[in-house]
Amino acid sequence: MFAKIRSDIKAVFDNDPAARGIFEVLFTYSGLHAIWSHRIAHWLYLRKLYTLARFISQCSRFVTGIEIHPGARIGQRFFIDHGMGVVIGETCVIGDDVLLYQGVTLGGTGKEKGEKRHPTIGNNVVISAGAKVVGSFTVGDNSRIGANSVVLIEVPSNSTVVGIPGKIVKRNGVRVTGRLDQDKNVDPVMDLCKQLQLQIDALKQQIEAQDKLLKREHGGTA
Repeated sequence: MFAKIRSDIKAVFDNDPAARGIFEVLFTYSGLHAIWSHRIAHWLYLRKLYTLARFISQCSRFVTGIEIHPGARIGQRFFIDHGMGVVIGETCVIGDDVLLYQGVTLGGTGKEKGEKRHPTIGNNVVISAGAKVVGSFTVGDNSRIGANSVVLIEVPSNSTVVGIPGKIVKRNGVRVTGRLDQDKNVDPVMDLCKQLQLQIDALKQQIEAQDKLLKREHGGTA
């Protein structure tokens, strides 16, 4: 237990250059308080004391602004920087040395049923402010998720993902282009633009055809 507490505190100093001293970290870091509350709630959850576990979780949410379901499994040296608005779902699994910023959601789609509805986050992953990782897939080790990205399908290890929906822009240190999965991950904005362009082309053809018809009816002087 004390080893975990020390590693949690060390994670703060390793990830936040603004941390000035142990007293400040212990009493003012809401992310640290949320993690410690979760460890207690998770211990109760594993012993099927679900109501008490949820009560502790909700008290922590009220105080810290961070909601972690007691069922979530979290590894060592996990750090939530600032933390307000972070949501972590029940079946989420988080590896070691993971860093989350404020507003991150590790949630479900609402359509998935069963034992696994939330993402699995690998080791040494950074998820930036406002990012949404939604679904029962894996974000591979050493990956980076950009601010406000929306990730809906699996992310390979050593990848950098940005955008809505999330696209890989770098993998294994090499810049790449394209979607996470060309067959499954459709960009709704591009789809809408293509549909609008098709409609514009169709209307243009209709106008041109009507214009030619009017010219013929008026002897070429429409």
